[in-house]
Amino acid sequence: MMAEPTPQQPENAPKPHQAPGPQGSGNSPTAPTRGYRQELSIGTRPVDAPGAPISERQARDIATGRATWHRKASKPVSLWMFALFAVLMTHRWIPESLWLMVHMVTLGLITNSILVWSQHFTEALLKNKLPDSARPVQLVRIYTLNASIVVLMVGVIFNLYPLTLIGSTGVGLVVAWHGLALLQQMRSALPARFGTSIRYYIAASWLLPLGATFGALLAYDGTSATWHSRLLLAHEAVNVLGFVGITVVGTLMTLWPTMLRTVMLPDAVARSSRALVLMCAGLTLTVTGALMGNAPLATSGLILYAAALILVGVLMVGTTAAKKPSDYPTFSVAAGMVWLLVGVLWAAVLVLTQGLESLSLRPITPVFVAGFLAQVLLGAMSYLLPARMGGGPKAVRASNREFNRFSAGRVTMINLALLVFILPVNITGSWVRTAASLLGAFTLFAFIPLMLRGVKQSVAIRKAMIQARARGEAPVPDPEAQHPQPVPHLRHALIGALAVVLVVGLGVAADPAARARLAASGTGSAATGQTTTLTVEATADMRFTPNTAEVPAGNRLVIEVHNTDTKNAHDLTFANGTSTGRINPGETKTVEVGTITQDLEGWCSVMGHRAMGMTFQVTATGATSTQGTGGQQAGHTAAGQVLSPTDIDLQGDISANYQSRDAALAPVPEGENIDGRTVHRQTFKVQELTREIAPGTTLNAWTYKGSYMGPTLHGKVGDIFEITLVNKGSMGHSIDFHAGTVAPDQPMRTIAPGETLVYRFEAAASGIWLYHCSTMPMSTHLAAGMFGAVVIDPPDLPPVDREYLLVQSEVALTQAGNTPEGILTNISPEGLAAGTPTLTLWNGHATQYLRDPLTAKTGERVRIWVLNAGPGGDLSFHIVGSQFDTVYKEGGYLLQGGRDAFGTTKGASQALDLAPAQGGFVEMTFTEAGTYTFVNHDFAAAERGARGQIKVTD
Repeated sequence: MMAEPTPQQPENAPKPHQAPGPQGSGNSPTAPTRGYRQELSIGTRPVDAPGAPISERQARDIATGRATWHRKASKPVSLWMFALFAVLMTHRWIPESLWLMVHMVTLGLITNSILVWSQHFTEALLKNKLPDSARPVQLVRIYTLNASIVVLMVGVIFNLYPLTLIGSTGVGLVVAWHGLALLQQMRSALPARFGTSIRYYIAASWLLPLGATFGALLAYDGTSATWHSRLLLAHEAVNVLGFVGITVVGTLMTLWPTMLRTVMLPDAVARSSRALVLMCAGLTLTVTGALMGNAPLATSGLILYAAALILVGVLMVGTTAAKKPSDYPTFSVAAGMVWLLVGVLWAAVLVLTQGLESLSLRPITPVFVAGFLAQVLLGAMSYLLPARMGGGPKAVRASNREFNRFSAGRVTMINLALLVFILPVNITGSWVRTAASLLGAFTLFAFIPLMLRGVKQSVAIRKAMIQARARGEAPVPDPEAQHPQPVPHLRHALIGALAVVLVVGLGVAADPAARARLAASGTGSAATGQTTTLTVEATADMRFTPNTAEVPAGNRLVIEVHNTDTKNAHDLTFANGTSTGRINPGETKTVEVGTITQDLEGWCSVMGHRAMGMTFQVTATGATSTQGTGGQQAGHTAAGQVLSPTDIDLQGDISANYQSRDAALAPVPEGENIDGRTVHRQTFKVQELTREIAPGTTLNAWTYKGSYMGPTLHGKVGDIFEITLVNKGSMGHSIDFHAGTVAPDQPMRTIAPGETLVYRFEAAASGIWLYHCSTMPMSTHLAAGMFGAVVIDPPDLPPVDREYLLVQSEVALTQAGNTPEGILTNISPEGLAAGTPTLTLWNGHATQYLRDPLTAKTGERVRIWVLNAGPGGDLSFHIVGSQFDTVYKEGGYLLQGGRDAFGTTKGASQALDLAPAQGGFVEMTFTEAGTYTFVNHDFAAAERGARGQIKVTD
């Protein structure tokens, strides 16, 4: 694209510092197009000037919509966009959903886009268009990349490490192959003015295999906590700052002035090159420091990288002196680069203050993913796609109008929503953050319908032009080209800002804690202007030290909390809604409680910790009795009422996404034969996930291997079980196998987040055994989902036609929030202690076996193993309409084939009674077809969920 003429430079004069620009992409009616065809669109034949000839093939492609190689290669990007939106709407039910969404952006959207557009820019800048024969190989790379990404994601989500390794290796090799192909193209072309950009594309492509290697090591369950944090920083630095950051800056060297439709600064190439060298140096220091465990070295690398970004920013700002940003692409790309700088500086602060051993980069993830990656990608695509579709200035302008609808408002909403989202939750509240995240996400995804509208407009105009030329009609002037309409960007930005304010207001209105924080901050009439500052420790014995404070009424209270517990995360939350937020072991955080006008209660809100005594009491000295009890009321609300069984609609429909747990007991697996002994090995990854436990009811659960109620282990007497426990949660967890006889000191100890423990035991005796988390409070950890069964078959156990396993557990719940599907709940330690459960579950769900009954046929012998996991409540297992001729309880037969221990015949049982942690099995034969209900014959338990059905057919 040629620059618009200036008084000192005739319109047809050569421009020594001309930036390449897309044909017809300008909104200006006089925007020339020649330069783009010389630089960025070598080999294309757009339908541009009126009367320009087009080939029969071009006409056929436009009329039929046949895809060029570029459109075929770009198709995965669109598919990943739709898939990302689907996952965003259903992430609550998807394991590893946060990891999945982040990598759908970084791998699905960004990596695909880089492979497509770096190829396009390489050909354009080198003026060396590849022949059509080279396109199939490029498409093979693209589709191999996407197959590898899918394999990688399946491996991570389902904890299948071989697939994770295969997928990450495939991604790294494909991108390295792409870099090698660019290098070959560069060597075969003549020297080019913008060859520096191509060199950085190549270097960036060869960085990704290194980042993929770090990612594969992160996914390996045997990686220690120390190396996990080091590899995480190295992984994110190489992939985000290296592969993506270097590619983006190398591209913006020429693309930014093109997007602004202006000339490059005279020394732009040299200055950009210096910035890119500094970026590479900073990246090298960061990765080296991360792997060495040297936080100061890693921090210095991040600071050097940030300095390079500042140089790039100065160059971008200088370019805008000739032409200001005026559309969505330029607004979005500029905002993305600002967030990149913010993220790098924030990372430097975290590395310097937290160190590498306990480093958590999760707070920065939204900054890099939504702020930088998504905005730069969508901004660049909004500019490039209309120009790449071609069709002449009229078609490009029509497409641009769609891509740029409400541009300033969209960018304002995205960035203000992100700003609200990254603020500490104790300032905004969960409802405000949720509302802001939804607004930002939907605004970003507005790109999809706008893209479809832009494509439709472009195709329609191109078809109309072809038809008009076929009829010999003169081209119709474009009114937009002659009289462009000004866009009210300021008004749109204000509307976008008001939308964010409205959403934040709705979030505050829906969040009692947020209202309490506002009320607390608004008690200025009683304020003294003085501040009381305290230091408190959260200790391993589940106490705050000190746990009381006397504060003069009217003083502002600030508390610094240091977590000296080496295993568990804690927080300090107050009844007025203020909180430190989660404090990891060894960390320190500060909470500004507000002005103290009355006594105020505080506690650790981590599930179960308050019940164990982690409370804090603030006494307002000198407060009058007229100050009310608002703080105590807020505390009561924050603590939550235990939900009663009637609060749950057990007659409602189970969510369509919920897959009932198969109650059939799987055969004993082969295991591994070592010295004549069968060894069963499994890895239990601890995760804190949301899981459905009843119709319209989900629980913030703590899980082994991703499911409420862990996997069932099945073996024989003498088998060895080796279980690797990997704590991927945010607090300490453990495991206790009743099936083993081992000293509990080491294998049952609590391990901190990121740590790994191997528990090995021999199945010395037959029976059905409970396993559960033994971290205090045990009742809370068990009820939250951390339990399961170990079935060890008695010797000479006779075969049966069908064999099932049913595990009963109880939960006491408090409401934590609302979801589109119903209510979100937490475990209530107080409800468990009081013996007032909300639900009684079979295999982790209250009504799943009413919707999906167990099955049998008449005359078949059926064995049902039964375990009472607790944590409280007795179990009297009964099947309506059937009798048990065999009853096995706690390692021995009470009845076998109708005979008791004394040989009495014709005996039968109506129920198997089990206290918590007891188990056994029953056997029966159904003589008639029909539907049989199994229950806990404690009818109160049955009415709150402990029932299911067996469908018997002939």
